Amino acid sequence: MKTCWLFQKSGAGLNGGKRIGFWAWNVLWVLASGVCLGALSLLFAYGDYPDRLFLSYFANWRIAALNIIPVTALALILYLVIGRAYLSFLLSAIVTLGASVANYFLLLFRDDPLMFDDLRYIREAAGITRTAGYDLSPDGRIWFGIACALAGTAVLFFIARGRPPAKVRLPLSLAAVLACIPLRGAYGDNVTYKVRTANTELINQWSSTQVYLSKGFIYPFLHSMTTGQIKPPEGYDEAATAALLAQYEDQPIKEAVDLITIQLEAFADFSTLGIEGVDFSLYDDYHALEQEGVAGSLITNIFAGGTVDTERCFLTGLCTLPNLRANTNSHAWYLREQGYTAEGSHSSYEWFYNRRNVNRYLGIPGYYFYENHYSHLSEAIAADQLLLPEILALYRENRTDSPYFSFNVTYQGHGPYDTQSVWRGNHYTDGRYSGETANILDNYLGSVEDTIRHLMDFVDQLRREERPVVLVLYGDHKPWLGDGNSAYNELGVNLDVATDEGFRNYYGASYLIWANDAAKELLDRPFQGPGPELSSCFLMNEVFHQCGYLGSAYLQATEQVRQVLPVITSVEKYIDADGEVRGGLSPGEEEALKTFRSLEYYWAGHFAYGGV
Repeated sequence: MKTCWLFQKSGAGLNGGKRIGFWAWNVLWVLASGVCLGALSLLFAYGDYPDRLFLSYFANWRIAALNIIPVTALALILYLVIGRAYLSFLLSAIVTLGASVANYFLLLFRDDPLMFDDLRYIREAAGITRTAGYDLSPDGRIWFGIACALAGTAVLFFIARGRPPAKVRLPLSLAAVLACIPLRGAYGDNVTYKVRTANTELINQWSSTQVYLSKGFIYPFLHSMTTGQIKPPEGYDEAATAALLAQYEDQPIKEAVDLITIQLEAFADFSTLGIEGVDFSLYDDYHALEQEGVAGSLITNIFAGGTVDTERCFLTGLCTLPNLRANTNSHAWYLREQGYTAEGSHSSYEWFYNRRNVNRYLGIPGYYFYENHYSHLSEAIAADQLLLPEILALYRENRTDSPYFSFNVTYQGHGPYDTQSVWRGNHYTDGRYSGETANILDNYLGSVEDTIRHLMDFVDQLRREERPVVLVLYGDHKPWLGDGNSAYNELGVNLDVATDEGFRNYYGASYLIWANDAAKELLDRPFQGPGPELSSCFLMNEVFHQCGYLGSAYLQATEQVRQVLPVITSVEKYIDADGEVRGGLSPGEEEALKTFRSLEYYWAGHFAYGGV
């Protein structure tokens, strides 16, 4: 090897053919090492999910290519910069395998992949790792990866020794970097991510974690650079926003009541939509309950799906949600600072919308899911018949002398609804509609009636509670009613968002704030009457207003905005204080909106409750 021209450090003295062959030999080894390293990273991409996922990455050439190309490009660029093939490979391996192993451990410990936004929270992650006592000892897969990296470094040290002259390395490295720029489009393209690289055979397509890992690691990590980021609003001044928020202080809760909130899946009052030929008496008990509390209309950002948007807007007071990858300010954090115990329930799976991790980031450390609680009570996802009594049982078991906050999300009512038969056996339509529309609506309303029945039992239990309790009920969005909204169309429901009625029908839900006698007496508040029309992000403002609480600094600051624009949406339509749906805004309203956008951007990025 010492005398063979392929293994020399320089191509000096070689004739034209050999010189070309010499540099081709070295560059090809660098490229091959990058390809192998990219493929090796895929060995860690699926955590402890089925090993067959590793082979599935190569069944779709796009997945393989989009994971391997960046690693190969990194190795080549480093080679052109450093001039040492073995060293460029070693550095590439440290970066690639370091990130891959970090992702691997995140999947093992938290079932949560590493995303680009997580790089902002390395210090916090290190602290969590220490306090949680995670075992970071290398396993067989990691030792194999280390062995491959060291072996590759050794091989390149002996067989790819060519060192490009310094005078050509800089222009070539710049050319290589420029050649990579067009790749940005491929990594940011949502059609490629969602459709062309779909790999769902071995995973659940409704799990964001599993969808992520089904595409490898390097590719979805780079794609995450383009997602979940809130851009600062136009004209954003961080110092001015901080100064505005500093004018308020978190106010203590002196007369604390227990607070139970329940987000009802796809729960909507169809009796208000002007539909003919349907028996809406199923809502009678709920309407009677509304007369006992503060009931109003809720305007959400979503329609027929996207449940998590409403629940997190309600919990955070934000209208535009950030990529929730670390502790983020919320009303739950504030309540915990006030001495509340915070927990909640969702009888579906913990991986759905990554609630297992995100709920902790939003200040609710204990949460009951199907996996850790409801699977012991039911073989299937618990319906309201089981969920609502269990919320009450957990409240009674886990409350202490401190006040209690329970944040719950139901699953019953989730569409789609059977189009072929009415499985609940109830019929609410009078025969004027097509079989498919009647079946969809009857199944949906049957679910609503069952939910109301169990809600009445739930409220009757709270009536008898000696402890003061405030209950908040709200729907997350309108339900799915047929592909292309077919049932809505046949029922004559206006969903044209260009009209005021259509906008409210499309994005509208309802809310109810109800208090037992003990809470009314303690707070000396009536908790009765019509409530204002609100967007999801302002619902907790109204809850605190009804309780007579001033709340956190953020809530107080946004309360000033709510008085001007009680409905702010992410679809850039608003409702003013007079109840008028607005597209364009007056100068005063524009200023209020600008203030809110600045406040929410600041609040989402500056965590304030580190001592809780």
